[in-house]
Amino acid sequence: MKKLFYCVTVVLFFISCTVQSSKEELVSIQTEYGDMLVLLYDETPEHKENFLKLAKEGFYDSTTFHRIIDGFMIQGGDPNSKDDNEMNDGQGGPGYTIPAEFNSALIHKRGAIAAARTGGPQNPEKRSSGSQFYIVDGNVLSEAEMMGMTQNINMQREEEMMRNFVQRPENKFYLDALIRNQNNRNQDSLNLLIEEIKPQALLGFEEFSYTDEQMEVYTTIGGTPFLDNNYTVFGELLSGFDVIDSIATQPKNSRDRPLSDIPMTVKVKEMTRNKISKEYGYTWPDEE
Repeated sequence: MKKLFYCVTVVLFFISCTVQSSKEELVSIQTEYGDMLVLLYDETPEHKENFLKLAKEGFYDSTTFHRIIDGFMIQGGDPNSKDDNEMNDGQGGPGYTIPAEFNSALIHKRGAIAAARTGGPQNPEKRSSGSQFYIVDGNVLSEAEMMGMTQNINMQREEEMMRNFVQRPENKFYLDALIRNQNNRNQDSLNLLIEEIKPQALLGFEEFSYTDEQMEVYTTIGGTPFLDNNYTVFGELLSGFDVIDSIATQPKNSRDRPLSDIPMTVKVKEMTRNKISKEYGYTWPDEE
């Protein structure tokens, strides 16, 4: 029995050492204001693979941070930002989009890197841009603000489920009735109809809530929680948080474009998990 226990202990130790010594591909975003080191999440494999591929190809080199909002985010990765036409910044990409990889465990905390995307009805699946990304600056929120944010998220999710339900071909009569009552300003009938639709539209709805750990992050470190589960978060900064502030506070025009270009060079570097943990204090999900 003792021999078996010893063997199991040795095997577990060997596995732990192997995992810790395995190498991760990190992304270094270099700017005139300093460098940012990014860890990409395994939980969003398509975004991770795509970002690494573009970085290795040099796709991002000489693109700029074309949109900056202090207390919100800095956005870049558009190949259009390489040309002299400022009006087309934010409209370009590699010619494809990526399926959303929403994960409630991955939040828009300060330093998170996420995929930009086209909004509105033209992108119902909320597919991500093939190259454009943003890095969260954000603000620290109070617990009361976070509770209100959670309520808003649940309201938006309910509205989205209701909208998707009535837009199904088999439910067109509900949509027609809603439009008719709204046009006739028949609020009582409209309310009754909504109450009739709700149980069917919200079937399987699970109320969203933040974990205690996530609440602590937003109330101490800060971020932009109103973007959660709407845009794919696929990584986070390990270092260079001051660079976000330096870029976000640069002079800009009415379209939030910096008055002076802020180009980037993006490189991939390898580092063992053990070194990442030691140097940056990062805890891997499978070790928590």
